[in-house]
Amino acid sequence: MRVSVIGGSTVDERTAERTRTLGELLGERGHVVVCGGLGGVMEAVCAGATRAGGETVGILPTADPDDANAYVDTAIATGMGHARNAMVVMNGDAVVAVDGGPGTLSELGFAGVFDRPVAGLDTHNVDGVEAVETPAAAVDYVENA
Repeated sequence: MRVSVIGGSTVDERTAERTRTLGELLGERGHVVVCGGLGGVMEAVCAGATRAGGETVGILPTADPDDANAYVDTAIATGMGHARNAMVVMNGDAVVAVDGGPGTLSELGFAGVFDRPVAGLDTHNVDGVEAVETPAAAVDYVENA
């Protein structure tokens, strides 16, 4: 399946490590990671997926595919700014939210609109987000939702 991973564009090392682990698990289980293609959670999940031999897609807010982080296999330049958040969520069969601020909150709203199951690791406490404690629990949740 394709799993959209959303979250903060800047994160601390603990969050980055948990997100790399999430990416590794998704890659090991054969899932394609879809994200916003930049830094923070997006870079960490792509790094983990790449380390596990997984595939990554970055849907960028900018018009330049070269803006993608080094671990994005397929960069999709949109030139849409934050409006691309809808596309990040729409292109996943499920969503995992890690950390995050207002941009992540907007993506969680789109997850509700598009009826995507959402696992949340240390993210916003909103209806429709299944809070989980570990990256493995996040992957298990979206696989079984």
